[in-house]
Amino acid sequence: MRVQADWLQARSSRAVFSLLGDAGWQVYAVGGAVRNTLLALPVNDVDFATDAPPETVLDLAKRADMTAIPTGIDHGTVTIVTHGQSHEITTFRKDIRTDGRHAHVVFAASLTEDAHRRDFTMNALYLDQDGRIFDPLHGIDDLHARRLRFIDNPEARIKEDYLRILRFFRFYAQFGDPSGGIDTEALAAVAQNADGLALLSKERIGAEMRKLLDAPNPAPSIASMTGSGVLHRVLPGADGSGLAPLVHLEETADLRGDWRVRLALMGGEDLAGNLRLSRAEARRIDQLRGLVASPALIAELAYRHGEEVALGVALLRAAYAGQPLEQELKQRISAAAQQTFPVRAADLAELPPGPKLGARLRQIEQRWIDSGFALNKEELLQ
Repeated sequence: MRVQADWLQARSSRAVFSLLGDAGWQVYAVGGAVRNTLLALPVNDVDFATDAPPETVLDLAKRADMTAIPTGIDHGTVTIVTHGQSHEITTFRKDIRTDGRHAHVVFAASLTEDAHRRDFTMNALYLDQDGRIFDPLHGIDDLHARRLRFIDNPEARIKEDYLRILRFFRFYAQFGDPSGGIDTEALAAVAQNADGLALLSKERIGAEMRKLLDAPNPAPSIASMTGSGVLHRVLPGADGSGLAPLVHLEETADLRGDWRVRLALMGGEDLAGNLRLSRAEARRIDQLRGLVASPALIAELAYRHGEEVALGVALLRAAYAGQPLEQELKQRISAAAQQTFPVRAADLAELPPGPKLGARLRQIEQRWIDSGFALNKEELLQ
């Protein structure tokens, strides 16, 4: 089987293939780039696997005047920068010992050995420079069936890196087929090993949860996380039962889901700490949750806080109430966000600068908002 892809012909990809291939080493694009190409999805990063030792990769890159960084050389990974693109090049390897966070590896000689140490069958796909697919673990069948399966024994794969518990739910949200159901053997292994999540950093947990909630429809995954006890472990107090109605509202309004809005709906204890949110992310989520209970109409929120915030609040209010979104909501929000208050302090020359002037301006502004932005300057000043 051969495939064609723009990234395969890109100068940076060709340079990596040539660097190692011309020196007699095996080299393949692997993982997400291959998976996404077969699913006709965008490819953002291209990683490579090779039988060349990492020291050899560094030496070859140096002789070719390429920038090479030993980013994970203990695990066989070198980052090469060429033609403005960064690529991770990892030597075939197999894990021999792990504590659930850090693996001790030995380098392997074959592509098949390398495939067996990866997480899911759909990620154990390799592509050579001519576009030929190598599929040692029958991942293509699972990929086309949108079936997410751990490689070999699910419990063994999880114990190699407990982050794979969250990756399991994230990949199911991104690539799985909910109508086919989640892999029950894998789900059982996840539930039995959920204690291992305590070994993970909050940064790694937060990064996976962002990606999961950014999937087109994370509701089935969050429901499975709840049932297996995983959601409570990573985000105590969160409730994902309202996600499905929220996603439905997003779809009917042709809106791309915003993970911050979805997280605001789910709630939970100490979101910023448990997921290591940035200050800006935490402020936005707090703002959304606060404005949901505000008496202000959506048009006023759009004028005061912008389109993005107003749309988020409108979705949350509708999801909580179990109601559809208002007709032409996006157009009305966009129009309100572009309004400019026609009265200025200079128009109230009879009042000296100070609190009374500010209060009068706010009063007039509220009248203008309550009129649907219909009153003009003259009418407001009467």
